[in-house]
Amino acid sequence: MTERLRIAMAQLNQSVGDLAGNAEAMLAWRADAAAAGADLIVYPELQLVGYPPEDLVLKPALAARAEVELHRLAAATADGGPAMLVGTVIANGGLLFNCVALLDGGKIVAIRQKRELPNYGTFDEKRLFAPGPLPDPVEFRGVKIGLPICEDVWFPFVTSHLADRGAQLFINVNGSPYEVGKDDRRVKGVCAARVHETGLPILYLNRVGGQDELVFDGASFVLNADGSIAHMLPDWEEALVITDWVPDENGQWVCLPGTVHALDEHPADIYHAMLVGLRDYVNRNRFPGVVLGLSGGIDSALSAAVAVDALGADRVWCVMLPSRFTSQESLDDAEGCATMLGCRLDTISIVPGTEAFDAMLGEAFEGRKPDLTEENIQSRIRGVTLMALSNKFGHMLLTTGNKSEMSVGYATIYGDMAGGYSVLKDAYKTTVFDLSRWRNENHSSLMLGPNGPVMPERVITKPPTAELREGQKDSDSLPPYEVLDPILYGLVEQEKAVDQLVAMGFERETVARIERLLYIAEYKRRQSPPGVKLGGRNFGRDRRYPITNAFRTA
Repeated sequence: MTERLRIAMAQLNQSVGDLAGNAEAMLAWRADAAAAGADLIVYPELQLVGYPPEDLVLKPALAARAEVELHRLAAATADGGPAMLVGTVIANGGLLFNCVALLDGGKIVAIRQKRELPNYGTFDEKRLFAPGPLPDPVEFRGVKIGLPICEDVWFPFVTSHLADRGAQLFINVNGSPYEVGKDDRRVKGVCAARVHETGLPILYLNRVGGQDELVFDGASFVLNADGSIAHMLPDWEEALVITDWVPDENGQWVCLPGTVHALDEHPADIYHAMLVGLRDYVNRNRFPGVVLGLSGGIDSALSAAVAVDALGADRVWCVMLPSRFTSQESLDDAEGCATMLGCRLDTISIVPGTEAFDAMLGEAFEGRKPDLTEENIQSRIRGVTLMALSNKFGHMLLTTGNKSEMSVGYATIYGDMAGGYSVLKDAYKTTVFDLSRWRNENHSSLMLGPNGPVMPERVITKPPTAELREGQKDSDSLPPYEVLDPILYGLVEQEKAVDQLVAMGFERETVARIERLLYIAEYKRRQSPPGVKLGGRNFGRDRRYPITNAFRTA
């Protein structure tokens, strides 16, 4: 019987579609694992092709290239170093499978296919892959290892089958996106249940990094059969951790205790999700930096802070775009934010543009009083100006709207909605306040920005306003955010009906109005830029509502 097994956990980032780059990274990490005396190095789900590959994986050329790279990786194991457990795509008989391949001794010695294919929320794997059969364990160095892939552990079927077939421990590779509160569900909910049912330990490995709207937090771990956590890897950062496994007096495999990292508390987890998502989106798409409108309000201040923390102050370009309604307070607060962050701030007045539009449309608008139209023109002039800077200099335009505004349409399409990415897209306004207070008092090793406050306190405490007309406040058009946000959470995340929210103590007229605004703003959201997913129902892949929709619950 094998006396000891040393398994390296490679918690890595990955680049969708960069098969050669991903393979090279795996070989580099394998060299480090070899130096540590590892028998096996394990990589996250679909590490070779990147997760989620979406419809890119349907291109036959991708599966063909994945096969070439997998054989190249297998050949590398002929050196007598660690075996490799690699997540990849394999085409077989006209079908595609999400697989893990065990590479050892210069060969592909075993392949196991994912059985349970998630098809909810952001996941649509049944569109892409065929389900594999219930898998048998693989034998490695005399140990029978069960290889459930990601969703395979969220239900008892695969792990119970593997246990019945003689598995002695589980290695579960994942591409599990971040959501608020998901750490506890993974450890104390899903994996603890599988360990309790089977009596077997589990090594849970997750990826890190951003991929479009999804961000992956890592937080990989090892859970022993007694429910104790032997290892907890850090969240958000790449890490190589060596785990040592030995049989106990009953022959049960046990992972020896290692480092248990503390994971982010709330709202640090949300802030870091935004930071990592923006960082990888901008860098992977090769933008030199970002440009954004800095209004002196809290949304743009927080967006600028996340951008500086993600990219560094020298890659963030803030632009103040005052109108005749912009207060001196807003000008001062924008300057204060830029100074605290250490980033560039330019001022470009939109007054000449609004005067030009007034003259251009004067005859057509004759006899009509100024209304929302003129407010939207101001917002669109700002959007055109920022896009012009983006086009001319190559910086991606960072959009600054939050989820509360996007929910009810309190945003101007082709105006403040213009841009390439939004870190606040899934953050309600009350969350924006919480994050701003937190960032002013905290700093972390992930941040490239200053260790200290990043915005004047007045930005957080003053009443929110779009400043598109004299004396305008958000509260003129919307309920207070401490009322609006719980209603929106009930309507969006929980799919509650108006009557249910009324029963919770909200006014019927207010809830019915918010439900109507939510539905009629669907066309705007369909045209909004991507942004970091934070909660259980982001606008986009999580929530796919018809634009034309006559249903109401009021």
